[in-house]
Amino acid sequence: MDASLLANLAAGFEKVLKPYGEDFQKFDHLPLQGMDREEILELMEEFKEIEAAQWQDGFLSGVVYHGDTAHIDFMNRVYAINSQSNPIHPEVWPSISKFEAEIVGMTANLMSADQTPDEIVGTVTSGGTESILLAMKTYRDRAKENKGIAAPEIIAPTSAHAAFTKAGEAFGIKVIRVPVGADFRADVAAMQDEITENTIALVGSAPPFPHGIVDPIDELSELARQHGIGFHTDACLGGFILPWAEKLGYAVPVFDFRLPGVTSISIDTHKYGYAPKGTSVLLYRGSDMRHLQYFSVSDWPGGLYITPTFSGSRPGALIAAAWAALVSIGEQGYLQAAKRILETTAWLKNELADIKEIQILQDPLFMVVFQSETHNVYQISEYMSQKSWSLNELHLPPAVHLCITQRHTQEGVRERFVEDFKSAVEFVQENPQAPSGIEPVYGLAATIDTRTMVKPVLNWFMDLLYRV
Repeated sequence: MDASLLANLAAGFEKVLKPYGEDFQKFDHLPLQGMDREEILELMEEFKEIEAAQWQDGFLSGVVYHGDTAHIDFMNRVYAINSQSNPIHPEVWPSISKFEAEIVGMTANLMSADQTPDEIVGTVTSGGTESILLAMKTYRDRAKENKGIAAPEIIAPTSAHAAFTKAGEAFGIKVIRVPVGADFRADVAAMQDEITENTIALVGSAPPFPHGIVDPIDELSELARQHGIGFHTDACLGGFILPWAEKLGYAVPVFDFRLPGVTSISIDTHKYGYAPKGTSVLLYRGSDMRHLQYFSVSDWPGGLYITPTFSGSRPGALIAAAWAALVSIGEQGYLQAAKRILETTAWLKNELADIKEIQILQDPLFMVVFQSETHNVYQISEYMSQKSWSLNELHLPPAVHLCITQRHTQEGVRERFVEDFKSAVEFVQENPQAPSGIEPVYGLAATIDTRTMVKPVLNWFMDLLYRV
């Protein structure tokens, strides 16, 4: 990458990620005397006011899925009440164990546990990544225990979440990523061709993050069942909206425990479940699998020790808030929210369909995904960022999406998006050399010969976040 181009890109990142500069006091040592509590609260209120406008006004793709002030205030009150709780001490806070068990039960039945003769069990985790990591570790351990597999492999579409690759690196599992078909869905035949005696699980998403199109879970899970291996449905993104879409009459492919080959599901309560960030649910078909997830030590001088997830201590307040979100919203609340989101998505697709310079993927129920055969989509996205919109930029192939949330169902938001988007397309058409944001890095990442050059850039990006 050209040094000047990288410098300009770095300067742009630093401006966005480190905006407070010298205007605010910095701490790289503990202050000799502690700051006044009111002063701290005033500082945080100032940061909140600066940062809230973008997500409150619906400029983000995904990220904040509810955002209503009354809901946030309610979540904050629940958190404050339970701020000291820790489920590693269930004898002290049995209420948190009650909340966690009921979250698992409600989520399991949302995933059709009541329509299968098998026992569906699970745990609450810290997020989708931990859910995926735990599931893959469990499959690894099951395969080693039951089949003696020492070189485990999982097979996943290229569209599956990056957490599956992280799981592979963490647990010594070979992750075989298979290109998706022309419809952006998992290629069943291609995944079948990769199955070997070392395969421990197949993966499908409902839906994957990039394009929002549900994989053929029915075919993939049946393929896994026939080969006697596990199948994981990653419903982290769609698990708390697709069931409501189905109830509303939308065409939603079956992806849950109604399919006998599905042996585990990850589903995020902190997305369309509208809980605060930091909770997800991992479900299994049968207690034997959940037992493999547990970690226990019986010969430690500190006593008998067992934890259900990777963490020891866990924030019980987040579990309490997730429970409160589920029971306060209820089925009717989720149905109404889903209806608004799905109708907003359909309206946006219809309004954008007349723009001949872009191509809209029509299948996603709660995303607007666009590509262009004639325009640089990253230039369009960069222009939109100048209008305060924050879209998700995709690559392999280049595309951009807007993940629709309740923030976008507010009055006037969808109309503003269409107006700004049309202006963006017109601007790029008239200014083909316009800035393209992240494109230089994505361009490198799309080329095998230069892909290794991207990692240092990403490392620099992460280092920047830790710079005082």
